[in-house]
Amino acid sequence: MTGYDPQAPEDFAGHHVTVAGLGVSGVPAARALAGLGARVTVVNGSDGERERAQAAELEKLGIAVRLGDGETLPEGTEVIVTSPGWKPTSPLFRAAGEAGVPVWGDVELAWRLRGPDAAPWLAVTGTNGKTTTVRMLASILTAAGLRTAAVGNIGVPLVDVVLGEGRDAQTSYDVLAVELSSYQLHWAPSVRAHSAAVLNLAPDHLDWHGSMAAYAADKGRIYEGNTVACVYNAADPATEDLVRAADVEEGCRAIGFTLGTPGPSQLGVVDGILVDRAFVADRHRQAQELAEVSDVTPAAPHNVANALAAAALARAFGVPATAVRDGLRAFRPDAHRIEHVADVAGVAYVDDSKATNTHAAEASLAAYEHLVWIAGGLAKGATFDDLVAGAAGRLRGVVLIGADRALIRDALARHAPDVPVVDLERTDTGAMSEAVRRAAGLARPGDTVLLAPACASMDMFVNYNERGEAFAAAVGELAAGGH
Repeated sequence: MTGYDPQAPEDFAGHHVTVAGLGVSGVPAARALAGLGARVTVVNGSDGERERAQAAELEKLGIAVRLGDGETLPEGTEVIVTSPGWKPTSPLFRAAGEAGVPVWGDVELAWRLRGPDAAPWLAVTGTNGKTTTVRMLASILTAAGLRTAAVGNIGVPLVDVVLGEGRDAQTSYDVLAVELSSYQLHWAPSVRAHSAAVLNLAPDHLDWHGSMAAYAADKGRIYEGNTVACVYNAADPATEDLVRAADVEEGCRAIGFTLGTPGPSQLGVVDGILVDRAFVADRHRQAQELAEVSDVTPAAPHNVANALAAAALARAFGVPATAVRDGLRAFRPDAHRIEHVADVAGVAYVDDSKATNTHAAEASLAAYEHLVWIAGGLAKGATFDDLVAGAAGRLRGVVLIGADRALIRDALARHAPDVPVVDLERTDTGAMSEAVRRAAGLARPGDTVLLAPACASMDMFVNYNERGEAFAAAVGELAAGGH
């Protein structure tokens, strides 16, 4: 849109905007743009019952909807606003490139719709831990008495948030805790956060990005234009490399977090205490106690790392140490994230269905000394040798489920040949119940039975939530049976 002023949303009036995709972000974007006077066309590749119902609602608002055609660029399009999942190689975007039409994501649209007094963003990305860290951050900011919300990829559309800020003083915020996926960052070239964190980097979504280098580069966009702090993981050098490559505002600092003793300009752990050597008067000689490791729920190593990243962003915004402690104490993680379900016959049952890739599963497995591992599903191109080799010494047994379980079975044969393996072929609704029963048979008192699949769930379940719920139900059956 030539001459478009990002601080003047009314400039959308009369302009033709195409929204790519019906969904969590596409529908709010279409509604918002129509409300700003744009001529909106929504294109969507699928044409099912759900999509037709959505289309009918949007058409009542004067929004044109084309179902079953997500490849053709509507005539007169001046800008495309895309849902995050659409690949950059989509024919629609190739056509846009040939026509000189810009492509924005929903996050880019939200950023451009912000008013001059809009709340600053504290932004978080990473392969794993984003949602937990953003929710921890929001809890800390709330404990500091700040008006805030956890938004973005966490499920609250940013477009709705920024327009709400502009229309209603009662929904204005002091600061926003923003989760951003690599998909969203790819389509968000203008976003400039107050401070941002990349929690970790591991191969994921490479089919979408095309390579690990492209995936990392999109993650690194979160640091562009930061004004106060770029927070990185000292245990993951690739995240620090992204900080070095970023073009930031003068005076912006690199702040590391570590599970060990922190150096200057870092947050870390000393004798069970989370400490800050970054946002203190003399970071070379002083450290500020923030909270105890026991204040983090659960206190698994990767979750303590999440807490340190959240604390770093909060401290960058000027939050006092007491609010970090109080916010972490008040925080409770979402379901299916290393969630203790029950103890049965001296064995703990833990649901980490959200561990949908090897990096997440590695962190989960590292939290327990002796365990029976339930794993498998859709591998998404992943390999499992490093994961299995790292966990082999703690495994009492493994129960495999899902379409790509043979990949894990073969890795176990190579790196943990003495570990008992149960290979379940069944994929019906009772498969998880059998998996839990078989895992119980392998476990000893004091062990943990851990669902950390290292794979996506869609071969057997609607999503990871349903998989986790099936696990919890199966544990309930086990407990009721007195086994």
